[in-house]
Amino acid sequence: MEAAATAHVLVIEDDPSVRDVVRRYLEHDGHRVTVAVDGESGLRTALDDAPDLVVLDLMLPGIDGIEVCRRLRADPARGTTPVVMLTALVEEERRIAGLTVGADDYVTKPFSAKELALRVRAVLRRTAGSAADPGAAPAPSPMRDGDLVLDPAARTAELGGEPLALTAREFDLLAFLLARPGQVFSRADLLAQVWGWSFGDHSTVTVHVKRLRHKIEEVPAEPRRIVTVYGVGYRYDREADGEREREGVGDGVG
Repeated sequence: MEAAATAHVLVIEDDPSVRDVVRRYLEHDGHRVTVAVDGESGLRTALDDAPDLVVLDLMLPGIDGIEVCRRLRADPARGTTPVVMLTALVEEERRIAGLTVGADDYVTKPFSAKELALRVRAVLRRTAGSAADPGAAPAPSPMRDGDLVLDPAARTAELGGEPLALTAREFDLLAFLLARPGQVFSRADLLAQVWGWSFGDHSTVTVHVKRLRHKIEEVPAEPRRIVTVYGVGYRYDREADGEREREGVGDGVG
């Protein structure tokens, strides 16, 4: 796959007009597009055809988008496939549920097809990495914190010597924080720096932090790596730095 084009994108959407507009915009961007009209056929295609990215509607006949995403994430071979979810503006609780089960990004309906195409392009560019571009700057070296190792060039992660399955957005968020230990970032900061959004739902960050904690913390409810700084945001504390004073650390932002 090239960095942000000529990718295989699967669109799972039951509304024929939305499906057609999305397909045309993505094809205009150079992608090869496969479409599915319901959750069952969409999940089957995602597992069998190995698309580079899935555009997934939240409300689908049969199994809904949340269940499709959950089953996709549970598959050992396809579990890290990037997912951009389509959700209605009023479906905040379900949108958060979609993020909780592993969606990397979302676009709210009614949406601009151009905006969706840009989101898809951005996610593909991140997951492709600089290795896809021979003229890119030298790839950063692997980052380590105790038994946690992230390789930004290969976009792989290990914990305790075992592969760590991270979604595209989880990897980006962890890499950003790990590269800046001891610094506190608000959720707005992280939305801007990791998501590239100048505005958006701050719960997106909260959900991704919680997902990361369940993957890298020994006791997720008592995080020692990604800690909450009361009333401000989040900070990464390296194990190698030893015990850090916990003043100001609490549950202020989740």
